[in-house]
Amino acid sequence: MLLLFLAGVAALQPPAARVVAPTVVTTGTFDPMTSSRPPAVVGAALALAAVLPPDAAMAKGGEYGLCEGRIISFLHPTAMGICFGTTLFAGYTGLKWRRVREVAGELSAAKKEAKAATAALEALEAPDEASTAAVATANALVDTLASEAASLKSGNFRDVHYTLGTVLLGFGIPLAIEGPVNTYMRAGKLFPGPHLYAGAIVVSLWALAAALVPDMQKGKEWARSAHVALNAINVALFAYYQIPTGLEIANKVIQNTKFP
Repeated sequence: MLLLFLAGVAALQPPAARVVAPTVVTTGTFDPMTSSRPPAVVGAALALAAVLPPDAAMAKGGEYGLCEGRIISFLHPTAMGICFGTTLFAGYTGLKWRRVREVAGELSAAKKEAKAATAALEALEAPDEASTAAVATANALVDTLASEAASLKSGNFRDVHYTLGTVLLGFGIPLAIEGPVNTYMRAGKLFPGPHLYAGAIVVSLWALAAALVPDMQKGKEWARSAHVALNAINVALFAYYQIPTGLEIANKVIQNTKFP
């Protein structure tokens, strides 16, 4: 770097004896590839660029254009609000899908009990009132569970839950990262605190919950329970830390940014 600077300065020094030729003015267009401008200017420019401090190239205060404006600055809080609602709805659909599996098991067991109660009743020479009531109760339970199972299946909760999880991973994580990046572009630094730390945990929990899906698909109950627990912690962090602190930050953004 120092050698480039000295070379540029040396190139700018005039020679001891220089014959100045008369200047010829032409009316053609300027072509930088064929210009006869002395290389000293180019050398000086390179030397100056070499010694400039790196911070000058990364200065804030308008250099990022619209990225420092209010519209882009509100992209993160708006997206995170959508993600919070998506997380809640994903939790609802996930519990409904869990109930679909539970009802299937309960219905299978109820059918076996109803079949056994019917067989016991038929084996009696003189059916009594208790046996008849047991068969009626068992058949009523089968009907109730079958109706619930049909209603749950019509909701298509499994596919909806998967879609919402994909949205959180593909849409939520990049825009969660965009938040601190935008803060750095506007302020030149980050502000460590509950919002930043809890946000990092929320994003990590999204990823961890998604990583459990292969084991969940294999029927491992521990993975399903861990998936529910991670997302419950996620919602708690979102509600307790992210929303209150995010609203405070949004208010500061309004005070310190302009449209657009």
